[in-house]
Amino acid sequence: MKATGFISLWTLVSLPCGQLANPAEHEDVVKHAIKLHRGKGAVIAQRKQWVLESCRKLSGLLRQKNVVLNKLKNAIRAVEKDAGLSDEEKLFQVHTFEIFQKELNESENSVFQAIHGLQRALQGDYKDVVNMKESSRQRLEALREAAIKEEMEYVELLAAEKHQVEALKNMQHQNKSLSMLDEILEDVRKAADRLEEEIEEHAFDDNKSVRGVNFEAVLRVEEDEANSKRNASKREVEDDLGLSMLIDSQNNQYILTKPRDSTIPRADHHFIKDIVTIGMLSLPCGWLCTTIGLPTMFGYIICGVLLGPSGLNSIKSIVQVETLGEFGVFFTLFLVGLEFSPERLRKVWKISLQGPCYMTVLMIAFGLLWGHLLQIRPTQSVFISTCLSLSSTPLVSRFLAGSVRGDKEGDIDYSSVLLGMLVMQDVQLGLFIAVMPTLIQAGASTYSSIFKEILRILILIGQILFSLAAVFLICLVIKTYLIGPYYRKLHAESKGNKEILILGITAFIFLMLTITELLDVSMELGCFLAGALISSQGHMVSEEIMSCIEPIRDFLAIIFFASIGLHVFPTFVIYELTVLLFLTLSVVIMKFVLAVLVLSLILPKTSQYIKWIVSAGLAQVSEFSFVLGSRARRAGIISREVYLLILSVTTLSLLLAPALWRAAIMKCVPRPERRSST
Repeated sequence: MKATGFISLWTLVSLPCGQLANPAEHEDVVKHAIKLHRGKGAVIAQRKQWVLESCRKLSGLLRQKNVVLNKLKNAIRAVEKDAGLSDEEKLFQVHTFEIFQKELNESENSVFQAIHGLQRALQGDYKDVVNMKESSRQRLEALREAAIKEEMEYVELLAAEKHQVEALKNMQHQNKSLSMLDEILEDVRKAADRLEEEIEEHAFDDNKSVRGVNFEAVLRVEEDEANSKRNASKREVEDDLGLSMLIDSQNNQYILTKPRDSTIPRADHHFIKDIVTIGMLSLPCGWLCTTIGLPTMFGYIICGVLLGPSGLNSIKSIVQVETLGEFGVFFTLFLVGLEFSPERLRKVWKISLQGPCYMTVLMIAFGLLWGHLLQIRPTQSVFISTCLSLSSTPLVSRFLAGSVRGDKEGDIDYSSVLLGMLVMQDVQLGLFIAVMPTLIQAGASTYSSIFKEILRILILIGQILFSLAAVFLICLVIKTYLIGPYYRKLHAESKGNKEILILGITAFIFLMLTITELLDVSMELGCFLAGALISSQGHMVSEEIMSCIEPIRDFLAIIFFASIGLHVFPTFVIYELTVLLFLTLSVVIMKFVLAVLVLSLILPKTSQYIKWIVSAGLAQVSEFSFVLGSRARRAGIISREVYLLILSVTTLSLLLAPALWRAAIMKCVPRPERRSST
């Protein structure tokens, strides 16, 4: 330090004399150098003094903390020996002392954690990003654990405060005589406290130590700040009810699913607003599509586009809207099964089984070929090909809804073949979802383990086939012994009141859905089989049930198609319109050609004319590619760009489907039947 001060002093003193105007200025420079030298020494001395004082303060605080801890231990022993206190009061006071002890220990740990963190940072290499990332992760984990501990301590203090208030109330009640009403209210209060303790689930404490549980930092968001004054009282109520939204560091948004206090009824107003908005906007959009000759379902998709992330972004509960829309698929497939009698299924079961299998194999073969030419990974090629091989059952069901289709003598009805193949594709969807984890592992495996992966896939296929056999055996038992008496009982109980009939049919749909889900087969197949089983009771039964279920299906189908529109991004389509149109036309033409080729081989000669209609119905991509694509993107099978391409190609193919369907109907269906089919 002295050497540095001497050098700075010498530097200033040894300036050339020509640069100084006179001896007075020279004297000022010397004084300034002396001040600078003394200042540096003062700064160093101040730093030393600050370190010494801080160490003395920290040492004094630690000694004081030990003294307080000894006093708390003595206080706890005194409380435990106090015979004038009840056991409950002893536990409360001891618990309060323990909370204070925990606060002191945590404060001390925080100080030393900060020191260790500084030491670790100083020892690390600032050029090593991996080391800096690891240090940051450790600090983040420490902060999360500290936040959790502080939150738990705050909850315990709230409970202690509540206990203290109740103790004061009890003392006041003991000092004065209570009226009959006060005694009743006091009994009710105690009963309410016991009820809250009984129904409260300690989900946080029970799950925080479970394997796979991570602590996350989240933001709690209230209503829009623009409406802060108008909604101030409303936000205070929502804060008490826990209806605010949480956002994590990955920008995922969460809402309350189960409150701590189940005695207060709650409603998700965001979800209510979303459903109301979709219902109101679907009317003009569907009306517009009907006016220009398009199916109303495209109006509902446009409604979803306008309200979704690519439009006004007014839908807050996207996951909840999609979940409700899934019920539209369930009821749609139930009505499809209601029109698809077992006799018709028995007539075309070979075609329904062979056709989708051949088409899927051919699509995967073409996908692997193009993937090899374009140097795409085999797992990604298989996934994309399987996604594109599926067709939309709800869309084709809307095409066929209400049409009068009768089999010609010796011919096969095109609707039976088409619906049978679509149901088989739904089974393939369940199979592919089951195989997807193995496909993910196969993407990361080496060629030495490829035989093991093939063996695992074959085992999974065997399990799915066994599940299918079990499902159809259950259906046979239900058809033979249960469905007839069940419907007659519902029909007898529902005279003059359709509520029992609707509830009974809905419960049966959900029962079949649950059975297929438990057997690892798609839930959609269970809904279809429920309709087919009920249709076995006769045409009059089917007509009665259809008149009751159809309005429910129509409303839920609106939500379903609007939820598809939430995943349509017009800006991306516009930016890449040329590429997307080329890809979409290539997929549609390829699926149409492959379907015509397969049906030419498996259809009887007398029914070859229906191959054009069936191929037109299969020449689009199923909306379930959204679900498969999202899972594959999370699993790392496909990239973000491929995912957006799948979404866009699926949407454009669904938009082209009505034109292709009408062209096939105009070409192949006689004029009276054509009017009912379109």
